[in-house]
Amino acid sequence: MARNLIAQVDLSAIRHNYQLARAQAPQARAVAIIKADAYGHGAIQVARSLESEADAFGVAAIEEALELRDAGITRPVLLLEGFFETEELPLIQQHNLWTALHSIEQLEKLEAYLERHPDSRGLHVWLKIDSGMHRLGIEPALAAGALQRLQALPAVEKLVVMSHFACADEPQRPHTERQLQQIDKAVAGHSVDLSLCNSAGVMHWPQAHQQWLRPGIMLYGASPFTEPQTVASRLRPGMTLTTEIIAVRDVQAGESVGYGASWVAEKPTRIGTLAVGYADGYSRHAPSGTPVWLNGRRTALAGRVSMDMSTIDLSLHPEAKPGDQVELWGANVTVNEVADWCGTIPYTLLSGLTRRVKRRYTDDQPF
Repeated sequence: MARNLIAQVDLSAIRHNYQLARAQAPQARAVAIIKADAYGHGAIQVARSLESEADAFGVAAIEEALELRDAGITRPVLLLEGFFETEELPLIQQHNLWTALHSIEQLEKLEAYLERHPDSRGLHVWLKIDSGMHRLGIEPALAAGALQRLQALPAVEKLVVMSHFACADEPQRPHTERQLQQIDKAVAGHSVDLSLCNSAGVMHWPQAHQQWLRPGIMLYGASPFTEPQTVASRLRPGMTLTTEIIAVRDVQAGESVGYGASWVAEKPTRIGTLAVGYADGYSRHAPSGTPVWLNGRRTALAGRVSMDMSTIDLSLHPEAKPGDQVELWGANVTVNEVADWCGTIPYTLLSGLTRRVKRRYTDDQPF
């Protein structure tokens, strides 16, 4: 029997979450971010499910975009990190891809390429400005000159200015307001579409919505916020990760469970062994006490997560037996909650699932 570790992906929930993002700014369009294999949910399957309504898709680099094209996805695809080599530009044109442009060096490469190919047309360029994230982007003082150079290129059919918020998920901090001021200064006097909002921006910063949204983590039903949030309460989980109990044993008071003997029974305890470990992407940093869902109620990890297995406390589950299904995250234990126990964020848990985890898809509107 195959190992019964399954990520059940609800494509109708992902569509609901995309529609919820769009509803926060009905006048705007939205790039559905499906980089990193749609945060572990399956980029091709998610793209097929969203293709009739998504305005565009966003991926990190051209390899991810070409996988979508090979699968028959025809919607526009934005390369969020732009092109790495000039040799990618013919592919960008051939496959109708949109490209970010985040440095003067990239701009110079684009100009040199178009000088050699003067008949090029139809490029969509998203000029990225570093408004305070200090990761990628042209300095605000150089933005006006870069815009002028791009607008002078006949091959550039559409131009969008984008930036990325560093602290939009922490509304009490002033950083986002400062970034908005930097962007206003950078594009002053230029009539150009803007794209500023990641999921946190979509959910909390209506003054930043502008013409293009870029929802990512919220598409998959996870919240970028650590505190309760109004829009987050309306998200539906895109994934339910389940496994099964493969063994049950009794340990006596004073006996330990797992590597390092870090969990010690305070009383006679039933222990269930699960078919899931860190080689599957379930975090080794999940401590004893991390909740799971079994037979209609919660229990918790007892002992360290190992490579292929984990152990849970069955004290309150006398009926539990091998073969019983255990929800690791989903509707009953959210991925946000598990991430908090692990000292990480839901992005890492979802995108970190390995190919050992079988993906299965459900949809109330088959594609």
